[in-house]
Amino acid sequence: MATLKDVATRKPILATIRLLVPAGAARPAPPVGPALGFYRLNLMAFCKDFNARTQKYKAETPMQVTLTAYKDSTFEFVVKSPSVSWFLKKAAGIESASSRPGHNMVTSLSLRHVYEIAKLKQSDPFCKHMSLEALCKSIIGTAKSMGIEIVKDL
Repeated sequence: MATLKDVATRKPILATIRLLVPAGAARPAPPVGPALGFYRLNLMAFCKDFNARTQKYKAETPMQVTLTAYKDSTFEFVVKSPSVSWFLKKAAGIESASSRPGHNMVTSLSLRHVYEIAKLKQSDPFCKHMSLEALCKSIIGTAKSMGIEIVKDL
């Protein structure tokens, strides 16, 4: 439970903004510019900090960002890892998923691919509490809904 001091020093939140920005490519142009400019936030500070945090990722990797804007024109943001569907598409080498999942299988992946994706997703702050087995089951479900068959070995 929050103490009285924490409640008294908490900043009032102006907005919560969710963006999808390519790794290392944040620029004060759309989609970042209009989203942050509307709340009068420092665009260059966000771009420099985001690019520094995501330099370890391959260029053009779509990163999910949740930005909290405060009323005093300051902000904080959390960078999440790419979505499971993006990882599955890259591992399978496909551009889009099946138009009829369950009927048309686009491709197949091995359990090793699923395990590697689960290890990457476990570093995500919102998936740290999940076991590796639970993450693997979730990834297998996502693959089935995309029309990707999971096999023991390729």
